[in-house]
Amino acid sequence: MDAYLQELAEKAVIYASGKRVQYCDARAEQYAEESARVENGEVEHVRASRGSGIGVRLLYDGAWGFCSISDPGSFGQVSEQVDKAVRGAAHYSRRKKNPVRLAAVPQNRARVELPVLKRPDMQELVKVAQDCDRIIRQEQDIARSSVSPAYAASSKYFVSSEGSSVLQRFTDVVIRMEATARGGQGMTQSVDITEGGRGGMEQVTRGDAAYDSAGSIAEKASQLLHARPADGENTTTVVMNPDFVSLLAHEILGHPSEADRVLGKEMAWAGGAWWGGRLGQKIGSDCLNVFDDPTIERSLGWYCFDDEGVRASRTALVEDGVLKSHMQSRETAHAFGTSPTGNMRAAGYRFMPLIRMACTCIGGGDYGAEEMIGEVKDGYLISNMKVPSIDMKRYNWSISCQYAHRIRDGEVADLHRDVIVTGTAPDFFDSIDACGKDFTVRPITNCGKGDPMQSMVMGNGGPTVRGTATVKSVN
Repeated sequence: MDAYLQELAEKAVIYASGKRVQYCDARAEQYAEESARVENGEVEHVRASRGSGIGVRLLYDGAWGFCSISDPGSFGQVSEQVDKAVRGAAHYSRRKKNPVRLAAVPQNRARVELPVLKRPDMQELVKVAQDCDRIIRQEQDIARSSVSPAYAASSKYFVSSEGSSVLQRFTDVVIRMEATARGGQGMTQSVDITEGGRGGMEQVTRGDAAYDSAGSIAEKASQLLHARPADGENTTTVVMNPDFVSLLAHEILGHPSEADRVLGKEMAWAGGAWWGGRLGQKIGSDCLNVFDDPTIERSLGWYCFDDEGVRASRTALVEDGVLKSHMQSRETAHAFGTSPTGNMRAAGYRFMPLIRMACTCIGGGDYGAEEMIGEVKDGYLISNMKVPSIDMKRYNWSISCQYAHRIRDGEVADLHRDVIVTGTAPDFFDSIDACGKDFTVRPITNCGKGDPMQSMVMGNGGPTVRGTATVKSVN
């Protein structure tokens, strides 16, 4: 990171501290991003962007103020925006009934560079994308192939009026692939997948994962042209594969575990949490264990310090079906009388940080996936995430899958298309009776939260999970 940008962030904190603020922090950031798209054998575009800036957050008389400056050329530009942020906070403090208080945290000073085994190169990424595109188009009935590789390299410097100073550098590399098959009477079926994580080129070139995924989605899209919808609407046993469980963990376990939602502070635009006030109570079966862990290496949610300078660590959210804790900021931790969990993150220096999942997962169990299926007399094997629809309190949920198979007498049978799985959170959690040994973390690249909306990358994961839900097809 440019030393001048770090110096401006430090000066911003010193300057704000002279304005009688209770607290101030600054985040200086630099980033470089490149992306491309290969469609039907042609390179449609290659795009690149770079930027830098500073976000300054301050607490004045119990109210937050915030400002951001892109590509600052002088400290005068920064100090002018800080003055506006102080005036804004002073104005809001006069009407604020409950002044903000922050939980105490240790002073942290660190320099962290997450490992990159091989620096990303867009020319090489495009070559990988072309190879994947070629694999997809080799499958029968494929009408369209789309492969989009991307990488982002970021440097973030955090400094606070309490003496913390943290510099972090990391790189994300992902590749998204979609295969669309077309059959008779204009029917189309699409299957997609995203591979990658935090690190370098190795995130998409390690082994044959990307190439295997390209072949798999093409084959499945072609097969779905000949699949039937699910039979009627059935409340039945479901065995969910790790990719589907990742989205389920995200939507009905991760989001309602964010303490700002629990307190109702996100209700106006992002919703709340049905289990507010139920800490220490049973909310699921003994098989349900849930955690959030920013320290899972190579996950898109991997980091060492959050955007409040709090050290990242694993947080147990649910243990043996008992709701144990929420993800906390310094502000919400004070309200709950607990400690911050290191989950405050912003999509960039232009935004105030929010409580965000890092890598929320259902914990693994002792079952093999085949063993789990073998015990099911009649049910469905649900595979791969698609589209979620969840109510404001994350109580009623509906998530479509990319494909499903009927299970009959312990055997995987007919393939089904256009399948949607629905339930209520407490009923589904109570029904979980088996979790697999095949724990997997998947990349999530577009989680939105906040106003203005912040889109962020993270990991989510889990093993194969068995429970009870309602299955139907929507044409």
